[in-house]
Amino acid sequence: MTTFAIDRIEGTPEHREVTAIAEQLLAHLNTEEAGMRIAAANLPGASSHEVQSAFRDFALELGFEDESKGLFATYATSALRPDYFRRTGSTGILMEVERGKTTINNMDLLDFWKCHLCEHAHYLFLLVPRELRQNHEMSPRHEYAAVSKRLGTFFQPRNYTNVRGLFLYGY
Repeated sequence: MTTFAIDRIEGTPEHREVTAIAEQLLAHLNTEEAGMRIAAANLPGASSHEVQSAFRDFALELGFEDESKGLFATYATSALRPDYFRRTGSTGILMEVERGKTTINNMDLLDFWKCHLCEHAHYLFLLVPRELRQNHEMSPRHEYAAVSKRLGTFFQPRNYTNVRGLFLYGY
């Protein structure tokens, strides 16, 4: 897991609470069972929904709601929904799971934008493949490294948005 946070938020009670949730998710993802389920779902032709199903029950146990509706009701783009949402104190966490379209269709940027727009969440948990193969013959795309480099730029002081923290998971 790679983490990013804006300077003024690091070390605050809010950030520590979100970090504790992030670490619980990471511990679960690192279990043998979750690893096997994710690996089985991360095959050419599979969808992000198949990856989500590998840890959905644990996400719900952590307090996440599956595909929360109404978080973007004040926008014309109110059809937007995160894969998961969880309230924390006065803010919340959006959790998004990507697979085949992570950087090819800029879904990582869309997920970040959704978090930026969301009045109810200032933190993003983003799960992306470490390596992506769309088919068995192609060379792997290094999605995790590309997303980390790309989204990390938003956590340089001159590029801050209202997204307070990003927790990037590679599977």
